[in-house]
Amino acid sequence: MSFSRVCVIGDGGWGTALALVLHSGGRDVRLWSAFDGYAAELRAKRENVKFLPGIELPADLTITADAAEAAADAELVVIAVPTQYIRGVLESIGGALPRGAGYVSVSKGIEQGTLLRPTEVARELLGLNAVAGMFGPSHAEEVARGLPTTVVAASSGPELAGRVQEAFMTPRFRVYTNDDLLGCELGAALKNVVALSAGICHGLGFGDNAKAALLTRGLAEIARLGVALGAKPMTFLGLTGMGDLITTCFSPYGRNRSVGIRIGEGESLGDITSSTEQVAEGVPTTESALVLAARAGVELPIAEAVSRILFEGASPAEAVRELMSREAKPEFYGMSDAAGAGGERP
Repeated sequence: MSFSRVCVIGDGGWGTALALVLHSGGRDVRLWSAFDGYAAELRAKRENVKFLPGIELPADLTITADAAEAAADAELVVIAVPTQYIRGVLESIGGALPRGAGYVSVSKGIEQGTLLRPTEVARELLGLNAVAGMFGPSHAEEVARGLPTTVVAASSGPELAGRVQEAFMTPRFRVYTNDDLLGCELGAALKNVVALSAGICHGLGFGDNAKAALLTRGLAEIARLGVALGAKPMTFLGLTGMGDLITTCFSPYGRNRSVGIRIGEGESLGDITSSTEQVAEGVPTTESALVLAARAGVELPIAEAVSRILFEGASPAEAVRELMSREAKPEFYGMSDAAGAGGERP
């Protein structure tokens, strides 16, 4: 059996759901929580009431706040921590993690300041040669309930991605492999920015026409920046691009979409973030994406509009009017550049 003993870092909904997937495959799974009190609550209730209510946690699923216990003899370490917290967590518990294990990040975002992707943060802090990523249209609530889900395991070399694929595959959780880790990871991060805008559209009362156009043009932005940074164009038509974008922008489970809805309905970002413990990765990713775009010489009009709304107090309705009033041009303007994405101006 590939990776028979697994440590999952992070007791959020996604970490818990993946622990259940691995457990269902007959693996010895240990779920690490950053908080002693919450780890004790999870053990006592056998339910993640805060992040995954209504799902029973098996009695033989180990839950602990002791990193050494969680990581003991682990063959695979799953990093399931919100992107902006990964550095702090790994600096805190990194000494307990086995360097000979396989590592896979399931976090979606871009670290502020450094502009590193989660796999890059893990490689830097833990001194690893390779860290795989696993992404795709996969809400924790559905995965935990055993609803069919398909994702992608990505790494620069096929061996690690293949072993991650084998470890997670079940009759209800299908895993493909991809050698474009950069593209998969960027798609997973940038779609959250578009999800914020999709939620804002919903909050403003717009219809399906606007939402469909937004997703299509949002995908063009994601691919444009990704290809400019070295990713493969086809990656953004796959599960970690179009697939993840569809789920995040339309599902009621989407945290970024939910934040966008509340903004579109008139709430402030500060009030929204103070009222929930769940993390909307698209908020910090918006800022990071625009810095990357500026460095690459790429325009991201939708991300720019989201940034003005989030951080400059722009009216959502006015931001939409500005997007709709931009200079008229062909749909595929500049598509001959950068394999059909890098030089396009929307």
